[in-house]
Amino acid sequence: MRVIAGEWRGRKLLAPRTDATRPTADRTRETLFSMLASRLGSFEGLHVADLFAGSGALGIEALSRGAAHCLFGEQDRDALDALRKNLAALGAGPRAEIRAGSVLSLGPAPRACDLLLFDAPYGTGAGSVALDKLARLGWAGPDSWVSIETADREAVDVAGFAIEAERRVGKAKLTLLRRA
Repeated sequence: MRVIAGEWRGRKLLAPRTDATRPTADRTRETLFSMLASRLGSFEGLHVADLFAGSGALGIEALSRGAAHCLFGEQDRDALDALRKNLAALGAGPRAEIRAGSVLSLGPAPRACDLLLFDAPYGTGAGSVALDKLARLGWAGPDSWVSIETADREAVDVAGFAIEAERRVGKAKLTLLRRA
């Protein structure tokens, strides 16, 4: 796994040692960030949340492209270890915050995020459930963009959100949403 573009382009990222998490493939990440760049224009100054973060590859990609801050939410111990090592190796600490624990245990947002990235375990619907709860807690504002990665045949349906784009990449499906 490598950072695709930006300040840390080409830098290697550690993956968790166990199979408890599934890192987003480079090709899938490249497709996602291409989809986002065509809509956002730039990542400069954005506040991002990488939820079900695993190694942190999605949030790190956003930081590498100029995001001002990323909150990483993850509960798996091995994934947290890889995430911390990745952030330290890149010197990303001042622009990153790690919340160890369930994404569903996040309380009210200090401010709405510009971009929320959900990469929950496939086949669980956990990304949609988490977005529904976190939106009610202020994590997603009227101008926020949301990405949910799922298995290619998994449905994404969250009350109050409209699907802006979907793209299948191998066994994955990327769904971009906005407030309806």
